[in-house]
Amino acid sequence: MCSGCPEALKRPSRQVRKALQRMATGMAALALLLLPATANVRELRVCADPNNMPFSNAAGQGFENRIAEIVAADLGAKLTYTWWAQRRGFVRNTLKAGLCDLVPGTPANLEMLRTTTPYYRSSYVFVTRQDGPDVASFNDPRLRAMRIGVQLIGDDGANSPPVQALGRRGIVGHLVGYPVYGDYSAPNPPARIVEAVATGDIDLAVVWGPLAGYFAAKQKVPLRVTPVMPRIDGPQLPMIYDISMGVRREDDALRGDVNSALARHKAEIDALLSQYGVPRLDGPGSPVR
Repeated sequence: MCSGCPEALKRPSRQVRKALQRMATGMAALALLLLPATANVRELRVCADPNNMPFSNAAGQGFENRIAEIVAADLGAKLTYTWWAQRRGFVRNTLKAGLCDLVPGTPANLEMLRTTTPYYRSSYVFVTRQDGPDVASFNDPRLRAMRIGVQLIGDDGANSPPVQALGRRGIVGHLVGYPVYGDYSAPNPPARIVEAVATGDIDLAVVWGPLAGYFAAKQKVPLRVTPVMPRIDGPQLPMIYDISMGVRREDDALRGDVNSALARHKAEIDALLSQYGVPRLDGPGSPVR
C-alpha cells in the first residue's frame, strides 16, 4: 500500500473521510429507493407450447407469442413463459399448478377457465390443391371418392368435429388420420396434414383454420383454403369457434386487464392475424359477435 509514500498520502484527511461517508450514505439510500421498483415490476406469466406453430414456439415466432408481447407491453409487464406440450393435462400442469397465469388461444367460454372477450373467430377448413376439386361442403358427393386427411385429437386419437360430420354421412372408407400432436421431436408436427395435400398423398384435408392458412402458404404448390359448410353440423357440432385467452376462474383482475389491452390493440392484432394467414369469419377490424 505505497510503503514509501509520505504519511499525509497514506491516511485521508478528516474532511475527505466525511465526504466519503456522505457519499456512501447517499449511495445506500439510492439503492434502497431502486430496490422496490425492481422488485415490483409486473410479470405476465404465459402458458404456451414450445413447438406448436403457427401459434407458439420457444423462439417466440408464433402469432400467440406476438399477441402476448402486445398485451405485456400494454400492461407494462415483463413477459415470461412456462413451456408445456399442449396436449391432455396442459391446463392442469401449467395454469392450475400455479406455474403461469394466462393461456392464449383458448375457445371462448371453456369451462375449466375464465376466458376473455374473443379476439378472433375461425373455423375448420377444407384444404385442396388449386388444380383439384373446389369442395366447400360436407354434403358434396365427391367426398365419397376422395382420400381425406383428418385431424385426430388427443393421445387416444379422439375424433375431431369434422370426423364426426363425415361419419354422420357415412364417409369413412377413405379417411387418413393425422394426430394433432404428430411427431413432437420434429419441428411443426401439425403441418404434416397440409403437406400431404401438397404432395398428393391425400386429395383433401379438413384442418383447423389458423393451422391450415399458415402452412398452406408455405407449400411449393398453390393450395386452396375454404371454410367448411355447414358451420354448425347438427345441434351440437360446431365447426366455428371464437378464440379468447384464459385465466384462472377467480382471476377477474387479470382478465379485465387483458380484455382492455386486447381492445386497445385490436387493429394491430387483426393485422397480425392476417399476416399469419388466419382464416377469419368475424372479419378483420369488425367486432366478434
